[in-house]
Amino acid sequence: MRRSLLAVTLASLVALPALAGEAQHTPTPKELLAQSKPQEWRTPDPANLLDMKLPQGHVLIELAPDFTPLHAANIRTMVREHYFDGLAIVRVQDNFVTQWDDPAADDEDKAHIKPLGSAKQTLPPEYTRAIDPKLEWTALPDGDVYAPQVGFSEGFPAARDPAIGREWLTHCYGAVGVARDIDPQSGNGSALYAIIGQAPRGLDRNLAIAGRVIQGMELLSAMPRGPAPMGFYTDKKQRVTIESVRLAADLPPAQRPKIEVLRTDSATFAKLIEAKRNRRDAFYTVPAGKIDLCSISVPSREAR
Repeated sequence: MRRSLLAVTLASLVALPALAGEAQHTPTPKELLAQSKPQEWRTPDPANLLDMKLPQGHVLIELAPDFTPLHAANIRTMVREHYFDGLAIVRVQDNFVTQWDDPAADDEDKAHIKPLGSAKQTLPPEYTRAIDPKLEWTALPDGDVYAPQVGFSEGFPAARDPAIGREWLTHCYGAVGVARDIDPQSGNGSALYAIIGQAPRGLDRNLAIAGRVIQGMELLSAMPRGPAPMGFYTDKKQRVTIESVRLAADLPPAQRPKIEVLRTDSATFAKLIEAKRNRRDAFYTVPAGKIDLCSISVPSREAR
């Protein structure tokens, strides 16, 4: 659990409207990131970093144990027992999700469904959690349609409602959620999905979000869309086989993914948001003056 690097809020960086005709230049994200300081970047905990190997490359997923601890633990168990190895991308629904699962679960003959091993078959739903003042919280002051407050907590886009004392992760682009049936306890982490389209925020507090893709989204979002209802593939040949999923903590140090993520409680992240909120350059002559939670991506880079 981390505290803010600087006593600065995003609200304090909301720019005043520029005078008419005033020439301004908003620093580009590339320029801002080039000026960032080493301490503004963090290395994901290897115990919470999944490396999913596909034929096209690697997808790195950071788990969110402070928000969904039971699901994170169950996923770790399945990864360590190689449950996901040989499973497949079974569903790609346009402007919605890419989902990976046991393909045998969608076949008429379910005799070959892969056993879960020592992982739990059912889990209590972890859709929200009690607000914890010890967790880092970087508020976004622009307002939100779906929640009284939104912002970032430990690198994850999140929402909260102080009136009921609850907070939760949001279904922004790249969020990794836990698929389930009607029974809220049926989502155990054996079937996961990543948001690849416009943020379906109506899913917030109805499904558990186990983590977030921090590298490799282009692999998941560019896959062919499934023709069946909800984007399921009708031809087994369309499915993309998962070669392996490994926990970075279980890899030799030399083989661990070399990645670091910009801290969402850093001054540079606040500047990135403000640059996007009030962008001014030769092309953007009218700044938006507002920004939506899910239009903000958290930068990552190869570790230095």
